[in-house]
Amino acid sequence: MVNFTPMVTLADIRAAQKVIAKVAIRTPILPVKFSDRPETYVKCENLQRTGAFKIRGALNRISKLPNSCKGVTASSSGNHGQAVALAAKLRGLKAVIVMLDQSVPHKVEGTRSYGAEVILGGTTSVVIKERAEREAAERGYVYIPPFNDPDIIAGQGTVGLEIVQDMKDVKAIVVQIGGGGLSSGVATAVKETNPRIKVFGVEPAGAAKMLPSLKAGHIVTIDRVDTIADGLKPTRVEALTFEAVGKYVDEVVTVTDEEILASMRLLVLKEKLVVEPSGAASLAAVLSNKLKLPKGPVVAILSGGNADLRLVVGP
Repeated sequence: MVNFTPMVTLADIRAAQKVIAKVAIRTPILPVKFSDRPETYVKCENLQRTGAFKIRGALNRISKLPNSCKGVTASSSGNHGQAVALAAKLRGLKAVIVMLDQSVPHKVEGTRSYGAEVILGGTTSVVIKERAEREAAERGYVYIPPFNDPDIIAGQGTVGLEIVQDMKDVKAIVVQIGGGGLSSGVATAVKETNPRIKVFGVEPAGAAKMLPSLKAGHIVTIDRVDTIADGLKPTRVEALTFEAVGKYVDEVVTVTDEEILASMRLLVLKEKLVVEPSGAASLAAVLSNKLKLPKGPVVAILSGGNADLRLVVGP
């Protein structure tokens, strides 16, 4: 475990909850009816505005920008870009979003629909981040990072805060890890509220970087990613998220693309919840028995619903 003084506190997350309350939806927690494990629930961020949890962090971060700010940029595979685009629109700011060349088309279209300029800027998270930072410098805009920012993490942490507020007897929470903004925020909110609640992190096997980083004791950059979970494709985590996950998350596991698809199919076809692969990764870990879960209520976070349904039903 990593020892550190948290940059984001429960007080920060509670403050963020007030900031985003008028825009972000307090999403429901629903039972999973077709799970072999009793008392399995899902937190439905797939029903959130822009179709993912990302609007929480974007709203919180952009709310702190000075009135002199001319615009913002961001780098994203899709969901962060849509969130920044909407949050900027609500502030009356221009937005430029640099997305992966292979971003899901409807995520690109969604980002444009909120008024943002979209640039397809490369094939890795590192490359599009550099392009977005360069665009910010050239235009005099502010770069809004996808996860390594205290205000972003605090906003994402409101997902965990809502769970512990709305389900008093929850025993464990399962959260996916991409860059680590959601997992670090959720884990901070949960553990600083009730340290007895277990928090499990889940990564796709083809894009695992938090788990090898924790094992190595330092941040590891992976050479390539190979997963259908496009929202979990960053090639590295960063200092804030690495430290928070190391401090607060009880265990990190990986799931295969096949396990993610099985979870996605169950959610779409049986539970009637449209969930993208990244959003289904948390429940995949539960369904495939990858976790040593305590008895009692367990909540898996469905982080997003911007799904390409051809993955489920075919072309």
